[in-house]
Amino acid sequence: MDSDIHQLIHDLQQPLPDLEALLVRLSAPLDAIGLLPPRFRIHHVNPITPSSIKISRHIPVIQKTLVEKVLPTWDIILRENSSTALVDQYFCPDRFLSASPAAGQVALLAYSTLVTSPFSEYSVRLLCRLSEEYPIDRIHSVVFQGADSAAKKSLQWEDCVQIVVSVPNKAANYIAGDGEIPPLLEHKSYFTCLCIRSETLIWSSRSSIDHVPSIAHLINKLARLGMFPFRPSLSWAQPSFFESVSPVMKSRFKGADSQTYSAIWSSILQELPSSLVLQVVLKSFFATLKVPDSVLDSSPHTRALVKEEAMFAYHFCSFSSDPQEIWDSVSSVILGQDWNEGYSRLFICWLAICERNLHAVLSLLFEDVLSVWSSPDHIKHSLLARHRYITSLLLLIVSHLPTSSIASLATSSRFISGVGVYIGHMDNSVRHCGMLAAEIVAARAGKQLDFKDWEGDDSGKPWARSLRKLLDVKDLDADVKTFTDDVTTEKAVPEPVHNENSNKVVLTSPEAGYDSDDSVTGYDSSPSSRSDSPTPSELEEIEKDPSLVVGVKKIVKPVYLAQLGAMIRSKGGLATDNANEEVDKIEVALDCAEELVRKKKDYGTELEENAIDIAYGLIALQDNYDLDGFEIKRQNALSALVACCPRKAAPCVSNRRIFQKSTNQRYAILNALAVGARELASFPVPSSFASSNNVSFPSKRLPALLHRKYALSPNEVLPQIMNGITGQVLDRGRDTAIEKAPELVRERKLRVRQTGRVSEVIANVAVPQSAPKKISFNEIAAEFFITPLINRFWLFLRDERTREERTAQHEGRSQYRGMGIGLILNPVVLSHLLRTLAILMHASYTAPEWLAVLAPESLELAVTIGTRPLSLGENENDFEDETDTSEQGKEASILSSAFELALVVLDGSLEMDEGRSLSLDHAALLMGTGEWAGAILTQLEGGIKIQGGGGSQETVLLRAVSGVLLKIDEITSKWRRSMIETWQ
Repeated sequence: MDSDIHQLIHDLQQPLPDLEALLVRLSAPLDAIGLLPPRFRIHHVNPITPSSIKISRHIPVIQKTLVEKVLPTWDIILRENSSTALVDQYFCPDRFLSASPAAGQVALLAYSTLVTSPFSEYSVRLLCRLSEEYPIDRIHSVVFQGADSAAKKSLQWEDCVQIVVSVPNKAANYIAGDGEIPPLLEHKSYFTCLCIRSETLIWSSRSSIDHVPSIAHLINKLARLGMFPFRPSLSWAQPSFFESVSPVMKSRFKGADSQTYSAIWSSILQELPSSLVLQVVLKSFFATLKVPDSVLDSSPHTRALVKEEAMFAYHFCSFSSDPQEIWDSVSSVILGQDWNEGYSRLFICWLAICERNLHAVLSLLFEDVLSVWSSPDHIKHSLLARHRYITSLLLLIVSHLPTSSIASLATSSRFISGVGVYIGHMDNSVRHCGMLAAEIVAARAGKQLDFKDWEGDDSGKPWARSLRKLLDVKDLDADVKTFTDDVTTEKAVPEPVHNENSNKVVLTSPEAGYDSDDSVTGYDSSPSSRSDSPTPSELEEIEKDPSLVVGVKKIVKPVYLAQLGAMIRSKGGLATDNANEEVDKIEVALDCAEELVRKKKDYGTELEENAIDIAYGLIALQDNYDLDGFEIKRQNALSALVACCPRKAAPCVSNRRIFQKSTNQRYAILNALAVGARELASFPVPSSFASSNNVSFPSKRLPALLHRKYALSPNEVLPQIMNGITGQVLDRGRDTAIEKAPELVRERKLRVRQTGRVSEVIANVAVPQSAPKKISFNEIAAEFFITPLINRFWLFLRDERTREERTAQHEGRSQYRGMGIGLILNPVVLSHLLRTLAILMHASYTAPEWLAVLAPESLELAVTIGTRPLSLGENENDFEDETDTSEQGKEASILSSAFELALVVLDGSLEMDEGRSLSLDHAALLMGTGEWAGAILTQLEGGIKIQGGGGSQETVLLRAVSGVLLKIDEITSKWRRSMIETWQ
């Protein structure tokens, strides 16, 4: 029986022929565990016995297979056929079946699988559903309802808690800056819901003491993650446990099961692993309690408010067992934080309620408060707010002590010495704190003491009078019903409804202009008798009508790269008899080619295995059917292939066959190399190739189709990139020249530089280990992009010249020429090749082989193409005067591209080593480049026209030539002496 489930898992890990085969295999395990939705039972044709599948053993394997193998391939098809819900059942069973025990076990395993597997949009969506439909309280019930041992359950629960609290960080790291985090997975909203569900778990476990350790572990984890802040209001994005659950806790403490609910909270506090965590929880709890706005207000309403909050604190922490176990933490919280007098009233009232019902905790606090109050260090160095808080604590405790204890306090040496230190204090406000305490203690002990210095509004005297008045009555004796009745009255009073015109009768009249005779009036009609033409939306509906496409075979989208390759290369790009099916197949393949290639980038070896086949198919594809956006879609697919699988695709598209293709194919190949390289190097990609679904602003005079045709022309992409690179290079050279001129430097500093208000400090902090880095273009530029392209061009040029020389003695059409229209040596194609090489060189500045190999090889190629005739017929149409030179026979586009390549190489040399390698190791090549550029500039300044020049092309050429001369001058001025010594 186990062989059936093992075979099913194996089938899911292998390519499947169609969607039906996938649905059949997904239905069987779900039916065996009782989670198959009714609408998918039509696919349940191969049943599996329930005894052959174990949820804890087999479901995680299926989940991991779905995440890593099935969904990257079938997600779009599943979504289009409304079958995604079947896959969701393996992770988050729907609400209809969620009550099943198997549903909880599957959801529990799904948390672990999704968090530990590579993240995707599907994972994020499922985690949103799991956090909402299977929260922490449901997971707790699943873990502890099993038949495993207590130790195993405890370990499993700890793992679950760790996984659940890591979900927001995992999702945020995956999304990073590429999109918006779903609201359910945002930090505050996620942990707020987690806190609410944690309180629900505590409520549901109130009668089970066995669950206290597991809940205490959860509270401890939340505390360590900062869910119990001391000041919740300081950060709007900071979640707070008690801010989220306090209203619910108050209502439950007033209910019928308040005793059991209070008892489990006390047990949880005692079960917390450390006193530090307990202090964090208590501080956060007390910080959320409401204190009076006027802290010393003695009105009945305010006293009732204090007692109401004290009762809430009593139910939360009632010292139901030995108080000494948690008293140290409570004392540290009361005396170790900066509270105000409102909290001192709340603390004393809370402890008085505890002492009335259970334990004498006021006496414990009294000793600690007296030690602080009488300490000389506290009296001399504490702030006034601290003095008032500690004094109010002391006097409020005194108001609850019996007369015998107060008499002992009045005669104790610590109290008397403390009063003496207070009286000697320089600050009158602090001195009055000690004087007030001495008078009140003496009065309650039956003694007479009056300093007679309490009239006026200076030196804290109003505060002393308010505190003295507050002590006349205890907050403990307040009537809570007063506060409750006031709140109820405020909520019950409705806003007055003003209805001034309630007694007026409003008469409605029919609309003006209406007449019953209008019903017999004829309607306006169009003067034309022809019916309206159907709109584009109506035409689309007609095309989608299934009754009109009988017999037409629907082309299914490919889900595997092998299927994509077969669709592209089905007929080798040739027209066939079954043209309708062929055009649909090619159109579907091109529509999903780029998306499918990018999707397969990080999943296994499928892309590497099929990259070459797809590359050859895309290059050989011909637009025999005039498909809309054919060139753009093919270009995007080729560029994605080079960027996602450069080690396979780049050598494939740049082999010697590039010189045997048509012009459009060469453009597609060269564009793919350039755009793919820039994407690998993290450089911006032209908007034309950013996406095949790119929408641009339409032209004012062109229809939308023609606008897209001309605006997204592939021929204009590389010149656009090269123009930006040349501008950057020249701007960098201009800045360098400005820095060398002292007067310009000073003027620039005075005009541009501003004094920074805050100095930048670079922190010497160790950078955490990041995820495995992706392929860098610098690592593969020389081996897979630049060197193969240069070497294959030299081989092609050698073969072409050999063929020309063999037919040089022939006449007429018998002679072979390598510069015909469509050939690689044609100026249009050759200039495109040079621009591609320049873009590749610019993207690989920091490659290890750049200075020693790539720079001199590329510069030699540029100089050779710019100075030597590439074909015997290159100068046949030139002027035959004696002043004609080989440079005059060059097209302006070739010269511009060659100079731009030389400019990129020279700028890179300056950036990397200030031109040292190029000037010392290749001095002849550098000087020859300068002579060539100087000769061309002399011709341009002398008015000699270059073939194909004029207009913008002449501007581009002049800019590139000038840039080359400036870069060479910058290099030679620095290394001229070393170059002369080398030559000697």
